[in-house]
Amino acid sequence: MSKIGPIGVFDSGYGGLTVLSEIVKQLPEYDYLYLGDNARAPYGTRSFEVVYEYTLEAVKELFSRGCELVVIACNTSSAKALRTIQQNDLPQIDSHKRVLGVIRPSAEVIGDLTKTGHVGILATEGTVKSQSYLIELQKFSPSTKVVQHACPMWVPLIENNRHESEAGKLFIQEDIQQLLDKDPKIDVIVLACTHYPILKQYIETIIPSSIQVLSQGKIVAEKLSDYLKRHHELEKTCSKNGEIHFLTTENSLDFDRKASMFFGKTVVSEHIKF
Repeated sequence: MSKIGPIGVFDSGYGGLTVLSEIVKQLPEYDYLYLGDNARAPYGTRSFEVVYEYTLEAVKELFSRGCELVVIACNTSSAKALRTIQQNDLPQIDSHKRVLGVIRPSAEVIGDLTKTGHVGILATEGTVKSQSYLIELQKFSPSTKVVQHACPMWVPLIENNRHESEAGKLFIQEDIQQLLDKDPKIDVIVLACTHYPILKQYIETIIPSSIQVLSQGKIVAEKLSDYLKRHHELEKTCSKNGEIHFLTTENSLDFDRKASMFFGKTVVSEHIKF
């Protein structure tokens, strides 16, 4: 018999907090347990094997703390580890538990938002190399043309609070221009890293007003709400006290200082080791 526990939310660091924030707005009654693997971040440049190993370790940690459902709020982990965990590991761990990602929910709606049929993806190197967005969009919107661009400087700029500096803005502008130069018909830009919503307002000031900038948090939250409605047996295992707890593999005081910028509220975390 399944136990009752919080919904687990995992990210390699801080970015998943932008997703958690939207999930809590959409589903405030549930309990949540967030785990940021900040000590080993970033994942974006790591190999498939390492990302899979780290992600599985984090998922197991959340399972051990009572989570029956885990949302991988990290594009790199969703791209490099999710499918293997779902197909190979879950049947051995517990066939009743579920692990969801952030790429498929986004891919399901992107095709409906573009009028030109041309979409740009801004992501980490790992997500771009995985081709996951191209693969998923081929399923849901095969006629949509997808152009990708990796932005390796964006995560460190954001985490070091340098994204608003003149040098930081120059990096962002150059990456945006490189993406648009690849395909001038783009009318939807997907911020396919959960750090990037921090930059959304600024990006909207430097691109044509005809281009829509899409961050994933709200989409993932809406899709999770729908998923819980369609999977009643799993929904019953999710506790509902409106509580949120935070775990980090990094120093908790360091995590808390930066986490509030992503989550929009004060964060008090617990340091853990795997």
